Amino acid sequence: MSDASPEPSLRVRPYALTGGRTKPKVEYPIEALVVTEQRIPEGALRTPEDKAITDLCRETQSVAEVAARVRLPLGVVRVFIADLVDRGALQVHATGTSADTTPDAALLERVLSGLRNL
Repeated sequence: MSDASPEPSLRVRPYALTGGRTKPKVEYPIEALVVTEQRIPEGALRTPEDKAITDLCRETQSVAEVAARVRLPLGVVRVFIADLVDRGALQVHATGTSADTTPDAALLERVLSGLRNL
């Protein structure tokens, strides 16, 4: 990684990186896709970790990939991602496995049939 790598911050407790917060405002699933906005608003990047995440997400990454590549715990990265979304620096796209998708009618029929056979 570049000199903006968050590695020096690994010497502190993860909650110190997030100002003591352990839960993000929105908990994105690990498979949700994250991408950096075309134009990042001025002041949106407040920490070296913010810069590392937005640099990485110039190419779409999953939440889990971001955590692995910036070498920070998943919970910490979720807090950073939620903050960056709030500040207009990132977009998060849900995958087809999110809770707001409607199951296929054929799948529901098979489940119903299986339940009747019990």
